[in-house]
Amino acid sequence: MISFWCRVLLLHQIFTSPACSAVVSPQDPVLLVGSSLTATCTLSPGLQLHTGFLYWTFNGNRLPSSVYHVQGPGALSVTLHNLNGSRQQSGDNLVCHGRKGEVLGGSCLYVGMPPQRPVNLTCWSHNTKDLTCRWSPGGPGEGFIRTRYTLKYKLRWFGQETVCTDYNRGINTCYIPSGLAVFTPYEIWVEATNQLGSASSRVVTLDIIDVVTTDPPPDVQVNRVGILGDQLTVRWRSPPALRDFLFRAKYQIRYRLENSADWKVVENVGNQTSCRLAGLRPGTVYFVQVRCNPVGIYGSRKPGIWSDWSPPMAASTPQSERLQTGSCDAKSGSQTAALRRELKQFLGWVRKHASGCGSVSIKLYDQWRAWLQKSHKTRNQMVLPQQTGRNFRTRVDPRTTHSHRRPPEQRGLGSRCCCTVQWRDF
Repeated sequence: MISFWCRVLLLHQIFTSPACSAVVSPQDPVLLVGSSLTATCTLSPGLQLHTGFLYWTFNGNRLPSSVYHVQGPGALSVTLHNLNGSRQQSGDNLVCHGRKGEVLGGSCLYVGMPPQRPVNLTCWSHNTKDLTCRWSPGGPGEGFIRTRYTLKYKLRWFGQETVCTDYNRGINTCYIPSGLAVFTPYEIWVEATNQLGSASSRVVTLDIIDVVTTDPPPDVQVNRVGILGDQLTVRWRSPPALRDFLFRAKYQIRYRLENSADWKVVENVGNQTSCRLAGLRPGTVYFVQVRCNPVGIYGSRKPGIWSDWSPPMAASTPQSERLQTGSCDAKSGSQTAALRRELKQFLGWVRKHASGCGSVSIKLYDQWRAWLQKSHKTRNQMVLPQQTGRNFRTRVDPRTTHSHRRPPEQRGLGSRCCCTVQWRDF
């Protein structure tokens, strides 16, 4: 294969060299890394030049005369030892020059390694409509010379071998846009070929329904939870492309502070389409994203493939009234301590009388604190349920997850989906 540079070199010889030039042999050899090569520049008889005035360059660098060998009055050779891999896949340039630097002839050297078996072959289907596969080269030596990769597939038990043709979706990636069947396993593999050999990957067997991914959840909304300074509500919709499929979605949420690049991930949101993030920093801007994993498409038992993250949505938590309280009031410290004691007593009572709902205290605490923030009195106006004869029932939303509240020093470092609790009179 003659590279682009070799073509330019030949054209340069035709238009700028004398009528009788020189021939460099061998022409465009393909060599293994570590090989040695002896090339000869043979002058045409009509070219009145002496070999003593000739010199060689390799990739633009002049080679020392110590590696030259005069083969006669019209021939000069050069020997290269322990060749490294080609700097560019179009080949390395070995050129013979005349006395004034004119190009007399040249050759392109391809130095590399035969391909090894491609690895990490992974495929996914977007909403069962297509298939995209990606792989990794088997060895680093394949990058020295141009290596061609071909993705092939066929139905496992019957059908003809088909070659994937769309390689424009990324490096070492091929896209199959249509014509695929579900509930039928495919055999998929990759063949790597260059001028030094070929190799095939291991065959991957898969069913389209086992490798389905989807679009990010649409209509993601992030809102405040009243005046609570440490919480935000996140809501979204299921991907519409899977509306007609039988599946059970799983979701993940991640969020970060406005001036931070570190994302915190809420792993076990489940299949609900809303979640409350608690334990956040008051008066802080957060960026939030959601992604979906369509688990169990048509009864598939595979774990599914996560979608891309939704575009980031920004929202800020309200400022905490207690954080805004000035430090000039001598009574503020004692009032805060009293408030904490009352909260501790209240939560202890709730845990004792609301067994079976480990996260119910978080919601009750939030409601009680919001009531306290609106009130000008704390201790004298706080009435526990057993003092008023008022009973209550709790209802735990089965979609909820985390059950404990983080210490104040950890707020903003993690979050959870809160338990939903409703007060009712008997």
